[in-house]
Amino acid sequence: MKGKIRELRDLKAIVAAAKKKGKKIVFTNGCFDLLHPGHLHLLREAKKLGDLLVVAVNSDASVQQIKGPRRPILPDVERAELIAALEMVDYVTVFDGLNPYNVINELRPNLLVKGGDWEKEKIVGTEVVEKDGGEVATIPYLQGHSTTEIIERMRDR
Repeated sequence: MKGKIRELRDLKAIVAAAKKKGKKIVFTNGCFDLLHPGHLHLLREAKKLGDLLVVAVNSDASVQQIKGPRRPILPDVERAELIAALEMVDYVTVFDGLNPYNVINELRPNLLVKGGDWEKEKIVGTEVVEKDGGEVATIPYLQGHSTTEIIERMRDR
């Protein structure tokens, strides 16, 4: 698993070499705070769209900025490890910031994928991927399977 978790500079070289061999690079990102069926669905479907699936996981500081001071539930090292343990995921990197624009700009994936709860026009990195001739896709969202909804159900019980 540790072999799947890479610093961005190392991942950039891996992705560039794979692209030279004609491999299609699929990229997605998220907090992945509590791994759930919605995440598995997204990652399985994303992997079907290419050869290498690269997942960028928000750092702890990033999750706090986006989700608030009570998140993340699990630290970024553990979240990255969980994602790396999944058979459909080829590589994982952890990033700071509110969005993955810099990661996308460095990696230049062929396909950028997000869940169906994202409007295509609002997906960060779209212009970078499309400028290179790549595509942006959304995977249908599984209702009732978001980390926020799971946390709310736990609080209610």
